[in-house]
Formats: sequence, structure tokens, C-alpha cells
Amino acid sequence: MSETPDPAQPRRLGVALIGYAFMGKAHSQGWRNARSFFDPAVVPELRVVCGRDAEAAGDLARRFGWESVETDWRAAIAREDVDIVDICTPGDTHAEIALAALAAGKHVLCEKPLANSVDEAETMADAADQAGAHGIRSMVGFTYRRVPAIALARQLVADGRIGEIRHVRAQYLQDWLVDPESPLTWRLQKERAGSGALGDIGAHIIDLTQFVTGDLVAGVSALTETFVKERPLADSSSGLAATTGTGTGPVTVDDAAVFIGRFARGAVASFEATRFATGRKNSIRLEFNGTRGTIAFDFEDMNVLEIYEADADQPGFRRIIVTEADHPYVGAWWPPGHGLGYEHGFTHQAADFLSAIAEGRDPEPSFADGLAIQRVLDAVETSAANGATWTPIEPVPVS
Repeated sequence: MSETPDPAQPRRLGVALIGYAFMGKAHSQGWRNARSFFDPAVVPELRVVCGRDAEAAGDLARRFGWESVETDWRAAIAREDVDIVDICTPGDTHAEIALAALAAGKHVLCEKPLANSVDEAETMADAADQAGAHGIRSMVGFTYRRVPAIALARQLVADGRIGEIRHVRAQYLQDWLVDPESPLTWRLQKERAGSGALGDIGAHIIDLTQFVTGDLVAGVSALTETFVKERPLADSSSGLAATTGTGTGPVTVDDAAVFIGRFARGAVASFEATRFATGRKNSIRLEFNGTRGTIAFDFEDMNVLEIYEADADQPGFRRIIVTEADHPYVGAWWPPGHGLGYEHGFTHQAADFLSAIAEGRDPEPSFADGLAIQRVLDAVETSAANGATWTPIEPVPVS
């Protein structure tokens, strides 16, 4: 572990990033900017990036300022100058890496979904709970919670601005698999990804609805579908969307998941996660209908929140431009009217995690929250496999 700093100087914590692709880049940007725009009482130091491809990991290190490269995650975790392990790998490796890091006394940030199964998630949540008793913190990377407009929505719901929630609608729409010639990657293999659109993007809207409402999904009835069941084999050596010319392989995850649900306090909900919404690149749509009003959000206009309040002097939806200094996270950035983007959520995530470590408190979302999401994902798959039968979900307390 890093040496204890001079009390007069900010505490410094070394970070090991496991994974260097899309999420590795996003997380790297977050770690770099956390101290530039926010003021956590600890300073992240980019010690090492780890990946099996030394050249690709080295390129990320050069671009983002990581000090060194490892090709074995075990070596990265064992380093004395590493205090935080940030896991940005496919889901089939999350449990092994996280459990080893917690056992080594490292704080852990793990990308979503937490694991590929409920059993793995339960083991991880138990380990995180035990580590937490010794001051070791852990968090799941549900970054969209930290979009300012969504954080504001949570505040408005908690303040009772739209009354008791009756109905929730949530969609996450992408189209990157519409082309049947799009190659078979790890995201389309159940043994690596756990599930398809359901776990990759459906997990986000499950988390966001539970976050905003402060409630848990208690049961679901679901359908899933795989529209293209065979795809060209990818060139794994290049990491590019090229094909090997050696045939096709089976897609073993869902392309789309559609399900209805009920929250523990009685609200009904509909969820839709698909990679086949032609024309939609990364569309997250949320709506919360309450007894006194409605809140709506669309990630394609991510700096805006719409609110309808039934008792307002002038009825009708009102657009809140979420760029004011008193809105969540925004005051650290630019003057009012200067919007934020996708990448800013990763800076908010890093800053929040560092602050929790510095203050000795458990960050959110916790591994227990990740387990709660995993149980919903499992219930959706179970319901779909059994002909959309109603499937209750064992509750896990949300942080």
C-alpha cells in the first residue's frame, strides 16, 4: 500500500485500471479530471493500466498519463503502490478480480453489471460487506446516476414534488446490432457477458428507476428475443470489427428484453432494452408518473429535465435546463447554459468514490445495490424462459 502522507498534504491513492478498451478510456478520463474540477480530500494517482495486450494498454497509458503497464491483473493488484482497483473488464472476470482486490485490502470500483450471476454477486456483496468493516470501500459503476438531470430527478421525487409514484416507464434503445453481418464479439457470448441487451443496457434503466424512486422492483413478467442467431466470427487478434472468413458462431444472449414490473411500494413499470432500435444510438428515456405530477428525461437531450406539476398556476410541462450552479454536480463545471456530456459522469463517479474513501463512508451504488440489480436481471431471464410468468424478486436493501 502507499505510504502514509504528510498530514499537511492531501492523501494520495494509487489507482490500477484493469481493462483498456471503451470503458477503460472513459474511466481514465474520470480519474484525470476528478481533482481538476472537484475537491476530494484524496488525490488519485494513475499508477498502472492492465491488459493482456501490452501494446494496446501502453497506448492508453501514453494517452491518459498512466505511469506503467501490466499484462497480469494479479500483478497489478499485488503492487504496494496501488490502493484502488478499477475493474473495466468483461463480466465473466468481475468476481475473481474484485474478490482478490478486496482480499488484498484494496478499494474497488467495478463496472456494471456487478457479475454474471446472482451467486457471484452475492459472494461479492458479502466480501464487500466484510471488507467495509475494515475501511475498504467498494462501488458499482452505474454512471448514469451521476448525470445532473437524473440526480436532480431523484431530489425532486424525494422532496415529494410529484407525489406518490404510480407508474414508471424506462427505455434504453441502441441499434448497433441491426446489421446481421456485425461480428460476433464477447458481448454476444453468454459465458463472457452473462446476458445481452438485458445486462448491458437493461441493467442501467433498472438501476436508474430504483435510484430515482428510492424503491425496489419486486417482480417481473418478461420476454426476450435474439433476432440474429448466428454472426460472423470476429478477428480477436485485432480487436476490430473485422471478420476472419472462417464462418459464423452462435449468439447466445438476448438482442432485446421487454418486461413489466411492480415496485415494492406498488408502482407499476414497463422496461425495454434493445440493440435493434434502428436509428437510436444511445437513447435512455425515463418517465415517472406520480399523484401530483410527472418527471421525464431523455438522454438525447441530457441537460434537460421535464416536469409537470398538477398544482402549478399554469398547468403544462416545464423544461428545467440543468446547468445552474445549485444543480447536482454542475457548480464544479461551467457557467449556466454550458451543458455537460456523457464523459462528465465518469468524473463525478471518480470524485464521489474518492470522497467516500476520504470520509470513511460507504459509496453508492454499493455492491449490495449491484446484487439487487442482478436479482432483477435473473428474474427477467427466468420469467422469459418460463413463458413470461410472473416472477417475484427477493429484496436486497438499497443503500
